[in-house]
Amino acid sequence: MPEREGCARDILIVGAGPAGLAVSIAAQKAGLDALIVEKGALVNSIAHFPAGMTFFTTPELLEIGGLPFVTPYEKPTRGEALRYYRRVANSYQLEIAFDERVETVMPDGDAFVVRSRFLAPARAGAEVVRRPRHVVLASGYYDQPNRLGVPGEDLPHVSHYYDDPHPYYRKHVVVVGGKNSAAIAALELHRAGAASVTLVHRGPAISSSVKYWIKPDIENRIKEGSVRAMFETRVCEIRPDRVVVQGTDARADLPADAVFLLTGYQPDTRLLRDAGVRVEPESLRPEHDPGTFETTVPGLFVAGSIVSGRDTNRTFIENGRFHGDAIVAAIRARRASGP
Repeated sequence: MPEREGCARDILIVGAGPAGLAVSIAAQKAGLDALIVEKGALVNSIAHFPAGMTFFTTPELLEIGGLPFVTPYEKPTRGEALRYYRRVANSYQLEIAFDERVETVMPDGDAFVVRSRFLAPARAGAEVVRRPRHVVLASGYYDQPNRLGVPGEDLPHVSHYYDDPHPYYRKHVVVVGGKNSAAIAALELHRAGAASVTLVHRGPAISSSVKYWIKPDIENRIKEGSVRAMFETRVCEIRPDRVVVQGTDARADLPADAVFLLTGYQPDTRLLRDAGVRVEPESLRPEHDPGTFETTVPGLFVAGSIVSGRDTNRTFIENGRFHGDAIVAAIRARRASGP
């Protein structure tokens, strides 16, 4: 039998990223009862960023809840961000249910039925059912990489996430992609002493969206031959020791002890679709009110990067952190005008 939570909460938030935390803080300030359900760690996407990553933005633009983000650097590191968001959660004593994957969100009268399953070994597979009055999906996009759909993509030496260059010292590495993540990984792997670094990209050149201080660096390394670049090239197959690619004229076999498929990520819209929200099939953008972030299902809201669908460059922490205030204001206004 599933476990049923006794209290009917005002808001259940799916995702403990910065946007989800901001919604919970806004709810707390408004006197609303909120619970965050998170399948992984606090700010799970940031926790999976490369260990040595530096943000492209300034610390004050990452702040939520009015708590200052103090750092001696102009741009904060991943480690500093993790420490900051832990302080936010502790300062506001946010209620977060970790190691739970939300499986369904269904409208039910003037509330929702939310079913989730525990992932931690002690209770793995057990189901919990909650009945909140409102639901906010702030689940981000970083957990769902864009897959190539080629043979060998799931081999153990292949990853859609890049962490640290040190394990690849004197090894042959293939990096697939042409944007920021791929450029940074290729540069770090080269400087950490990889035996070879080959960048494979389907486009004709490094993307124009690569940050201005990274783009000339990777282009110069390609020009001098430190990083091999194969443009207008696609991956056909990944084997245990090599990657088979197809260029404009011919196929080639690239030696590969490790392969990083850094081809971007997209939101998981399954919960939205199953709940009855209209989702644009190409952009994956959920239909919603841009002022309140309420979807086509009354009482179901979106916050953070999931708002923009595939266009992940439109919504960052810097602007997604304000979604919570708008959502909570809409909920309070509805309660005030209700029967």
